[in-house]
Amino acid sequence: MTHMTHVRTAARALTAAAVLAGVAAPAAVAAPASRQSASERIPFTAAEVTAQDDGSYRITWEAPGVRRVAVRAGGRTVATGGPTGSVTVRGLAAADRQWFDLVPDRGGRLRLADRLIKLDGAVNFRDAGGYRTADGHWVKMGVVYRSDALNNLTDADLAKLRRLGLSVDYDLRMTSERTAAPDRLPTGVRYVVANVSGDAAGGGYTMPTTAEGAAQMMIAGEKAMVSGETAKAAYSTVFDGITADADGSLYHCTAGKDRTGWASATLLTALGVPRGTVMRDYLASNDYRAEANAAALAALPADQAAVYKPLLDVRAEYLNSGFDEVEDAYGSFTAYEKNALGLDAEDVRKLKSRLLVG
Repeated sequence: MTHMTHVRTAARALTAAAVLAGVAAPAAVAAPASRQSASERIPFTAAEVTAQDDGSYRITWEAPGVRRVAVRAGGRTVATGGPTGSVTVRGLAAADRQWFDLVPDRGGRLRLADRLIKLDGAVNFRDAGGYRTADGHWVKMGVVYRSDALNNLTDADLAKLRRLGLSVDYDLRMTSERTAAPDRLPTGVRYVVANVSGDAAGGGYTMPTTAEGAAQMMIAGEKAMVSGETAKAAYSTVFDGITADADGSLYHCTAGKDRTGWASATLLTALGVPRGTVMRDYLASNDYRAEANAAALAALPADQAAVYKPLLDVRAEYLNSGFDEVEDAYGSFTAYEKNALGLDAEDVRKLKSRLLVG
């Protein structure tokens, strides 16, 4: 993406963050099926695939109690290691996504890819899965995705998403955002509006004059995403859809960090992913959006940039305020699932059945 595209995209993200924070009231299958039995325990306690700038891949894992782990890609073994490993794999053929099977000498295998889906027209399009739950399951990759705005997707991007099997797009943005920057989607993808903040907040909010005030606006916005009536209705729409059919689901907003961040935090928490892991997934937007955010801030006077920076950031205090609101308003996350999102115990069981392995 060009410098000016980064500036425009990040500027829209800044505006969307400010509006959100100002809310006063509440095709081809992406990952081929694993050969393991659903009841076969996956011994990996940590594992990750990271694509490198030179085209290689770094694969790390921890699998206490196993003797040997084979790393397979494209039907062949490309590396091996012991119970703890860190290998770099080079020379693989170009692919939309490079998948790796981590195959232990006992227990179930684990299928992973780099979380980021590299696109020309979006910087924060990534897999919502690839995380371990507290009870030892893993969230499937290649099933549910999260993203920033999709209006700048190229034809090549659309072709890639078609091949990845994208089937439904939940747009979490306001009407003004959707009108100014409508989604570009592959033919056949179902489009669903799930407006988190509603449209009444489009005017009447006051931009902060200090960095502290901006951070407080973001905290207030996070709380509204938990207790606001439009937010509850929007997230209920998303989770109803994912519960019914998760394959190829995508949810997104403008920057892919706040409204989208809470959607992912809710999904991962419902699946049993520990809070620390949920936080790391949330904070990763700072890394994926670093270039775009820096370009937007560089286009502002220094004093104004200092005030606006908290609107472009994701911070632990923001997400924590959302979880605090869950406790204050509902008493527990289970009560939030049921009373705000309409997810009962059977719905959560379905989510886990569809999205967890091992």
